[in-house]
Amino acid sequence: MRNVPRTLSLLLAVLGLVVGASVPALAEGRADKVQPLAQAHAHNDYEHERPLLDALDHGFTSVESDIYLEDDQLLVGHDPEDLAPERNLRALYLEPLRERVLANGGTVYPGERARFQLLIDIKNTGEDTYLALDEVLRDPRYGFLFSHYENGEVTHGPITVAISGDRPRELMEQQESRYAFYDGRIADEDDLGPGSDPGLTPLVSENWTELFSWNGSGAMPEDERAELHEIVSTAHQAGQRVRFWATPDDKGAEREAVWRALVDAGVDHINTDDLAGLRDFLTARG
Repeated sequence: MRNVPRTLSLLLAVLGLVVGASVPALAEGRADKVQPLAQAHAHNDYEHERPLLDALDHGFTSVESDIYLEDDQLLVGHDPEDLAPERNLRALYLEPLRERVLANGGTVYPGERARFQLLIDIKNTGEDTYLALDEVLRDPRYGFLFSHYENGEVTHGPITVAISGDRPRELMEQQESRYAFYDGRIADEDDLGPGSDPGLTPLVSENWTELFSWNGSGAMPEDERAELHEIVSTAHQAGQRVRFWATPDDKGAEREAVWRALVDAGVDHINTDDLAGLRDFLTARG
């Protein structure tokens, strides 16, 4: 390299560093070229081969993690027999999200301001588990990541945490400072619509089969279509997002028909275990 001009040498050195750094970043699922999909929600995300990372590689903007409080640790899994110390909330979600937001200059997806939701479903000892989670979310290592409620005002961060499952509503309502929000229920008139507090309940969810008989086979009954649109309209008037779980998720015409109805109604989070299937559907819809 003695005969190469100094400026060219420096340029080659920089290029070498960039190329060298890019390989592990891609291997870790950075998904730098992925287009985020505002309506894509990964149900039971932790059951994928690479929790969080697979969802990010497919452009998902909402992921769901079930947690248990066991021996002062927040462990991730659907059932108690699934739990393992290494599969904890920090390792599977908080640390990867922290590294990603720092690497991307303050966003989950580089160059995109799309908001990202971490839906945490509490599986046991609701209040105790929430208090342990609250302490972790306030840790300065992570606190900058999250939307924050403070004395009636919400400051949005790159990630919003919503609490589902065994939710300690009264405790959350009493908090003057909070780094998580309440996942309300559509069937609860105190949760849905303009009478609710969006500083507490920015998300409302429900089991699809509790409200609708249609499973995607044949035409959707007009009364059920009208009810779906009314639910979404009422929630959006209050600044709330809408999610349904237990929608059909087996590949086929019925699932796609339900997905079309959800998109047409403006449902904010479409629930699936099939990351590639929903990505392809939403991308094709534009």
